[in-house]
Amino acid sequence: MRRGACLVLGAAVLAVPSRVHAVSLPDTPLNRARAQMAVQELEIVLLTHPSATLALEDWCATHHLADSPVVTARKMSVAGPDDVPSGVRADLGASATQRVLHRQVQLVCGGHVLSVADNWYVPDRLPAQMNATLEQTDTSFGHVVAPLHFSRTRLEFTRLWSPWPGPVSAGTLVVPAAIIRQRGVLRDEHGQPFSEVVETYTDQALDFLSVR
Repeated sequence: MRRGACLVLGAAVLAVPSRVHAVSLPDTPLNRARAQMAVQELEIVLLTHPSATLALEDWCATHHLADSPVVTARKMSVAGPDDVPSGVRADLGASATQRVLHRQVQLVCGGHVLSVADNWYVPDRLPAQMNATLEQTDTSFGHVVAPLHFSRTRLEFTRLWSPWPGPVSAGTLVVPAAIIRQRGVLRDEHGQPFSEVVETYTDQALDFLSVR
């Protein structure tokens, strides 16, 4: 992986919320199988949606994570053009002088932080109203750019955690904060790239498994 991409991934990993025993689930073979199936199901949902926002809204609705399965963005940081890794510019076909902005958010459904998304985008390739919404609000990127009818070219898709292999303990199944990561380039309906995203999906996506 190129150094520029690693820098982006590092930013996402550091921002993933960490909780101790977020998924309250006894460590048994059956529960490990349930967790494995849930991770696989989440992977399928993500792989069949170009928009992470819509994928997570489907996930939230299917697993009843909130009364209203609407994903909102909790803005965490914004960086200017001096902080853009060269690998991102290459992926976007952006010159060294072209303006590229960075937006980092937590995607939240109800009280669950389902992912942390790092988003690098070329404002010159978006309508003025979209740029204003991205800069002035916490609306998720997927909702803002939906009118572009965009597609996703995946550059990476990695499962970061699996309950197998490993011995079953007598305690609680420990799920790390980050479970899946994907990186990709978003393109408008004419094929022009306008954004690179790195999305790290969290253990909170599995909260529906917890024993209440």
